[in-house]
Amino acid sequence: MLRLNQANLANVPPTIPTPAYDRSKKQFTIAHIGVGGFHRAHQAVYLDDLLQQESGWRIAGIGLLEQDRRMRDVLSSQDYLYAVVERNAASDKARIIGSIGEYLFAPEERDLVIDKMTEPTTPIVSLTITENGYYVNQATGEFDDRNPEILYDLDNPHQPKCSFGFIVEALDRQRRRGLQPFALLSCDNLQGNGEVARKMILAFAELRDPGLRNWIESNVSFPNSMVDRITPATTDEDRAMVRDKFQIEDGWPVVCEPFRQWVIEDHFPAGRPAWEKAGAQITDDVLPYEKMKIRLLNAGHQALCYIGMLLGYKFAHEAMGDDSIRKFVKRMMDTDVTPILPAVPGIDLTDYKDSLIERFSNPAVKDTLLRLATEGSARIPKFVLPSIIEQLAVDGPITYLTFTVASWFRYLQGSGDTGKELPINDPRSAELQKRAQAGKEDPSLLLQLSDLFSEKLTTSERFLGELRQTLRRFYVEGSRKTLLHVLGES
Repeated sequence: MLRLNQANLANVPPTIPTPAYDRSKKQFTIAHIGVGGFHRAHQAVYLDDLLQQESGWRIAGIGLLEQDRRMRDVLSSQDYLYAVVERNAASDKARIIGSIGEYLFAPEERDLVIDKMTEPTTPIVSLTITENGYYVNQATGEFDDRNPEILYDLDNPHQPKCSFGFIVEALDRQRRRGLQPFALLSCDNLQGNGEVARKMILAFAELRDPGLRNWIESNVSFPNSMVDRITPATTDEDRAMVRDKFQIEDGWPVVCEPFRQWVIEDHFPAGRPAWEKAGAQITDDVLPYEKMKIRLLNAGHQALCYIGMLLGYKFAHEAMGDDSIRKFVKRMMDTDVTPILPAVPGIDLTDYKDSLIERFSNPAVKDTLLRLATEGSARIPKFVLPSIIEQLAVDGPITYLTFTVASWFRYLQGSGDTGKELPINDPRSAELQKRAQAGKEDPSLLLQLSDLFSEKLTTSERFLGELRQTLRRFYVEGSRKTLLHVLGES
């Protein structure tokens, strides 16, 4: 058994690609906040591919949360090497990634983190901090200036704890030293993620120092990007698979699907890696790609995960093996979403949707429905509700999207039709579950969450009528019959 580290890299089986470049050689750094499985299966892989062709860059990982300590410890013990395994029904393909060169743990290394971000050789700071990490009021789209993390960092600007606090403190130091600021690259599933990051960072900076806010607005770039790769959380089963199948001892491998896509707006004043040489698409307009992906893939995940768990499934591929769920997801895409999507250069939407159905059904990835349901309070407002609002404006179809919202409300009850407990992984789980249990078939208590549901929804008799009717069916007739009814098969 080969323990993964730099010294053992030459002994990795020859069938497994390894970094063929000098990992100690670097000119520029991307400081990345939020080194989770997705980042390591996506952005780090693209850079690894580029480094096989030309040197010059590396990633400095940054962990802000106490739970990031374990990631720091595992990666540092492996010289920041790790395995990525692409899985589908036909095969498993492993490779060793070497593009991460260091990892800083902010709770213990606050000043080192800020120094790294402000170095002239760090022209890019990138983010995968999840949808909730941008402090957006979901109903208004404005900055949540009452968040406790934000309030703490405003009171302690030179000793930040949250991502925005670190970013703005680093930018303030660059301003005071007359340095060119880094570009802030969001790699999260938000439509217009760069624009969202810009709006929220400016709002935060305004509360701290209006002069700093004006400097950021004039000098800092926030390129948009679209990212895509299904990457479940690493399990002990995955570690065992890497050990048994590839003879490598890796404390934190990443397992993912073979597909990946990255579309990036080309706005990096201080320079960037030649990501296009590694297969990324560089463009002047990311929005059509983002909207397509968020409204189809991410909304598709929301559509299948809640009804899937209510019907007793654990994995995405199991739920997609249910003909009714598969049909429902496809109809949601075709009927409720596709008519409001713009044309996407170089993309055939029919082929894209077919590929999503195939990807959701991949049995080798074993993507859990619970992962897809994580942070529903952030994902439903971003992935599902905007399409409902757009369709209401043109009197278009909303049946399948509304069913998705109703299935989320029913899931928030905390148990399925048989009474089996359903875990809820959401920072607002206590509040959501309390309202769902008190309201049951009446959605009004959940709809009162004005930071999630805008007036365009809560004043729409059409939306409210369909939601009430569907949610009532969930409680009176059960999940299976409600699904069959929406499909017209009951």
